[in-house]
Amino acid sequence: MPCSSCINIWVRCEMASPPITPQLQHIIDELKTNTSFADLPEDDLAWLAERMEEKTLNAGELYARAGDPLEYMNVLLEGEMHVERPNEPGAPMFIARAPMVTGLLPFSRLTKYLGNARIVRFSRALLLNKKHFPEMLHRMPVLGQRLVGLMSDRIRETTRQETQRDKLMALGKLSAGLAHELNNPAAAAQRAAKSLREAMENVRDASLRLLQHPLSQEQRQAIFQFERGVTDQVTFENPAHPDPMELSDREAEITECLEEHKIAEPWKIAGPLAEANADPQKMDELRATIGNDIIGDALRRVAAVVTIFGLIHEIDNSTKRISDLVGAIKRYSYMDQAAMQEVNLQDDLENTLKIFGHWLKKGITVTREYEQNAPRVCAYGSELNQVWTNLIDNAIDAMNGSGELRVRTWRELDCVAVEIADSGPGIPAAIESKIFDPFFTTKDVGEGTGLGLDTVTRIVQKHHGNIEVKSKPGNTRFIVRLPINQPKVPLNHSEAAKKEEA
Repeated sequence: MPCSSCINIWVRCEMASPPITPQLQHIIDELKTNTSFADLPEDDLAWLAERMEEKTLNAGELYARAGDPLEYMNVLLEGEMHVERPNEPGAPMFIARAPMVTGLLPFSRLTKYLGNARIVRFSRALLLNKKHFPEMLHRMPVLGQRLVGLMSDRIRETTRQETQRDKLMALGKLSAGLAHELNNPAAAAQRAAKSLREAMENVRDASLRLLQHPLSQEQRQAIFQFERGVTDQVTFENPAHPDPMELSDREAEITECLEEHKIAEPWKIAGPLAEANADPQKMDELRATIGNDIIGDALRRVAAVVTIFGLIHEIDNSTKRISDLVGAIKRYSYMDQAAMQEVNLQDDLENTLKIFGHWLKKGITVTREYEQNAPRVCAYGSELNQVWTNLIDNAIDAMNGSGELRVRTWRELDCVAVEIADSGPGIPAAIESKIFDPFFTTKDVGEGTGLGLDTVTRIVQKHHGNIEVKSKPGNTRFIVRLPINQPKVPLNHSEAAKKEEA
C-alpha cells in the first residue's frame, strides 16, 4: 500500500497545470508584479493564468455602465479607471489605479456596477470570471484572505468618501440657506446706508433754509418739540407696522393738510410724516405758532430727520439679524467649547431651526412642544446637532417644502426624548425597516447617499441612546432617546490611587 507522502505527490501531480506556454508565462510574470499574487506557488499562478484573459482599454473608453452585471475580478496592471455616478460625470465615487485588484471580489454582495466605469488612462487588466471563485478559494485560501482584506479596505474607503460627500452636500444646502438669510439683512443695511447719505443732504438743505428765517426762542422750541414728538414714533424698539390701507389713508390726510397750508410738493414729505404717525392737528398748532412762511421749511426738516431715524432703525435691525445668525452658527457648531458637556436640547433645536430658517419660510409651519425645565444632557453637542440637522432636513424633503414640522421634547425616566415629526406622505411599510441601513436611500440618484440616517444612528448609539421611527401618511415621527448622564469610564489603578490621596 503506498505511503501518504506518495499519495500527496500523486495528487499534486494530478492537479498540476498543463505545460506553460509563452502566453501563460507572460500572465504569470504580470501576476508576480502584484503583491497579492507575488508569493503564490508557481502552479497556483499557472492555474490563475490559464483562466485569466488580458484586456487593453483606451483612455475615454466606457468599460461598464451603471446597472451592468458585475462578473469579473480585475487585476489592473497599468492605467486608471474611474467609477462615476450616472448623473455626475467627472465626480468619481471610486478610483482604481494600477496595481489594484478591483471589480468583483470573493464574498462581495455586489451584483452590478453602481456607476459608469470609465477609463481615464490607457489600461491593461487581467480578468477572472466569478465562476472560478469557488475553486480558487479552495486551492488558494491565503489569496482568499488577502482579497477579503482588499474588499474591506475598498468598502472602508468608499464609505469614507460617501460620508464626506454626504456631509458636503448637507453643508452646501445649509450654506445656501444661510447665505440667503444673511444676504437679506446685509442688502437691507447696504440700501439703508446709501439712502442715509441722501437723507443727510436733505436735512442739511432743510436746516439751511430754516436758519434763513428770524426765529424766536418760542418758535425754535415749538419746532423742536414737534420734531421730537414725531421722531419718537420711529425710534422705539419694536415698532408696530401699520396696516397698508391705514397708512395710505393717513398719508392722504397729511397731504391734504399740507396743501391747505400752501406747502410746495407736499407728496415728498407726506410719506415720512405718515409713517411717523404725525398728527395733522399738531401740525396746525405748529403753523399757528411759527407762521405760514416758516411751516413748509420746518416740516421738510422734520420729514428729513424722520427719514434718517427710520434708516438708522433699519440698519440696526439688519445688523442685529446678522449678529443673531452668526451667534446661532457659533452655538450650533459649539465653537471654542469642550467636546463633551451638558447641553440644553431646546437651545440646540432652536439653533438648528434658525440654520434652516430660509427653507422653513417657504411654506412650512413649525410647531414646538418643549417640556419646561427639562434636564440638560451630557453629550457631544456638535455631534447631536448633526442628528437634528439630518432629521429636520429629511422632514423638509419629505414634505416637499410645504407642511407642518413638529418638534417635541419630554423626559422619560433617566432619558430625555426628542421627537421630530412631519406631515409628509410617510414611509412605506415595506422599507421602514431598511431606512437606517448604510447606503439605503429613497431619494433620486445623486440627491442622497443613504448615509444620513446611518450617521444619526451611530451618533445616537455613541451617546448610549436609541432611535425609533413611527410612520403613517401625514404623521412620520422620529423619536430619539438620550440618557441624561453618560456612563463614566472606569478609573485605572493609578488614577484611583490619586483620587483616594486627594
